[in-house]
Amino acid sequence: QVVAVYGTLSDLLSVASNKLGIKATSVYNGKGGLIDDIALIRDDDVLFVCEGEPFIDPQTDGRAQEELTGSHTDWLTLNVGGRYFTTTRSTLVNKEPDSMLAHMFKDKDAWGNKQDPRGAFLIDRSPEYFEPILNYLRHGQLIVNDGINLLGSPALFLGVLEEARFFGIDSLIEHLEVAIKNSQPAEDHSPISRKEFVRFLLATPTKSELRCQGLNFSGADLSRLDLRYINFKMANLSRCNLAHANLCCANLERADLSGSVLDCANLQGVKMLCSNAEGASLKGCNFEDPSGLKANLEGANLKGVDMEGSQMTGINLRVATLKNAKLKNCNLRGATLAGTDLENCDLSGCDLQEANLRGSNVKGAIFEEMLTPLHMSQSVR
Repeated sequence: QVVAVYGTLSDLLSVASNKLGIKATSVYNGKGGLIDDIALIRDDDVLFVCEGEPFIDPQTDGRAQEELTGSHTDWLTLNVGGRYFTTTRSTLVNKEPDSMLAHMFKDKDAWGNKQDPRGAFLIDRSPEYFEPILNYLRHGQLIVNDGINLLGSPALFLGVLEEARFFGIDSLIEHLEVAIKNSQPAEDHSPISRKEFVRFLLATPTKSELRCQGLNFSGADLSRLDLRYINFKMANLSRCNLAHANLCCANLERADLSGSVLDCANLQGVKMLCSNAEGASLKGCNFEDPSGLKANLEGANLKGVDMEGSQMTGINLRVATLKNAKLKNCNLRGATLAGTDLENCDLSGCDLQEANLRGSNVKGAIFEEMLTPLHMSQSVR
């Protein structure tokens, strides 16, 4: 209030009482000095009147009251990416005292927080992801504003996790990481069916390279399909039915073909390096390519395979394992069998003309009814 000072001190107290609606009994200057004579008042003095209580400096009164009630209960407004949030210091500080938010607002102006014209503290982060974090600090639950559980929104879920990491909300980070892990669908290791694979084949242009590397076809019926030039490297083809399939120039390197049926399959120029075909049936297969492209089965595991009657001219079986295999009546002309394990292998009726068996193990192998004589220089073990 602005009042004119005239008359006596009693007149001033009377005017102040009427203007302020109090029973004024004392007058103080801006420094807390008690005025007992109106002559002591100067122009533009700021006067304080009271009803008899001691003088309290208004500039220190707020801080004293703050200390009395606790600064952490002060209400404050945050401007997060242009959106306003109203909360208390205790919400930002108490639950996660070591977080960035706690350090920002634990002590006033400790971080030199910037404020907008409305007095809201500026935070340059996404309001969409900040809201669930603020709700978590309020009541410990991951609930967004519309009442939808956060776990039902994967994109929001990941965004909130990144914000929690930024602000250092450790308990929320741990909670979110566990929830994300638990919400991931179980990996599907079920084998690909014939129907699925045929649909896949039909949707692929004939000139495109088809890569099935590492896929699971276990037990699938792929018989009589055109599988030329397909990359089956490290694929699981165990117990598959590949009878009469066209696997010309297919890549079966390190593939699992154990127990599979490949009877009468076309295997011209096939690559089966280090593949596992133990116990598979390859009766009547054609490995012979008229153009001279040779099938490569180097290092393959062919234990106990049945390859009776197969055409394998020029095939590379170097250091392959053919222990207990059946190769009756096979055409192995010019085949590379150097270092191959042929122990107890049935080679009766085979054509081994010009085949290289140097260093191969032929212990217990059967060579009856050979079409061409086997020269000792071809085998040294």
